[in-house]
Amino acid sequence: MTSVARTVAVPAAQTRRLGAWFRDPWRKPRILAGVTLLYIGWSLLPVAIAVLFSFNAGKSRTVWQGFSTRWYYGDPLRSVWHDPTLHSAVVHTLWLGLLATVITVPLGVAMALGLDRWRGRIPAGANAFVLISFVLPEILLAVALLFVATVLQTPLHLGTVGQVVGLVTYQLSYPVVIVRGRLLTIGKQYEEAAIDLGASPAGAVRRVLVKMLLPAIFASTVLVFADVIDDFVIVRYLSGGASTEPVSVKIYNTARAAPTPALNALATVLLVSSLLVVLLGFLAYRRFTRGERRSIDVFAGEA
Repeated sequence: MTSVARTVAVPAAQTRRLGAWFRDPWRKPRILAGVTLLYIGWSLLPVAIAVLFSFNAGKSRTVWQGFSTRWYYGDPLRSVWHDPTLHSAVVHTLWLGLLATVITVPLGVAMALGLDRWRGRIPAGANAFVLISFVLPEILLAVALLFVATVLQTPLHLGTVGQVVGLVTYQLSYPVVIVRGRLLTIGKQYEEAAIDLGASPAGAVRRVLVKMLLPAIFASTVLVFADVIDDFVIVRYLSGGASTEPVSVKIYNTARAAPTPALNALATVLLVSSLLVVLLGFLAYRRFTRGERRSIDVFAGEA
């Protein structure tokens, strides 16, 4: 009888401890951590498999036949380095990312400064229009720009120019929102202090405000570039031929046939390019915000 009572008491005690653990608001978030790790693993598994088979020695994309760099540069005809269509797709993708980023980020910073300084109904309406691209379907913008390029008599034409215009139009809201968020944390006192010390309004913006906006500018640059090089809808609708097809469109067109692991190698090159840009942006952000963190630590120590 005693052993039976002891057997019943052990699960009851475990149940009480488990209930107390769930009611403890300071417990370690093991369940949330498990769900997060599960999601990350599930998201990265297909990418890891695609990258792995880009080093497959054979032509199969499902059966492993040995390690090789054949599909990057070893194959004299069908590797990414030697196939002119794949090589052109990589170059065109990076070129689009560079052009769109160089145009979008300065325009976004200037628009954010204008909307932050301008008061009235017109800037309020412009601010609302800036946010439209977050809810506007990308395919709707692509079809509208395709209509403008093919039907209306405008300087906009299919090809690189049309793709850059479409990408800049769609990506402009990102630097505007990011830089405006940074402006809200800075305030106007730094500009006013610079003007009181003899700087012109333009000089105060250039020498003080822009330097304080550098973290937001770098974050916008990384976000825009990473989003542009894997864009599909706009660049596909506004492409002018095989020479203006980026990697995303090339993968879409080739995947319906009998693709080789060269397609995986092409996607891997794009993935590595994105990761390098994100890493450089993160390092630049850490460098430019190092002084701010030191100032905050000094202020906290003095307090």
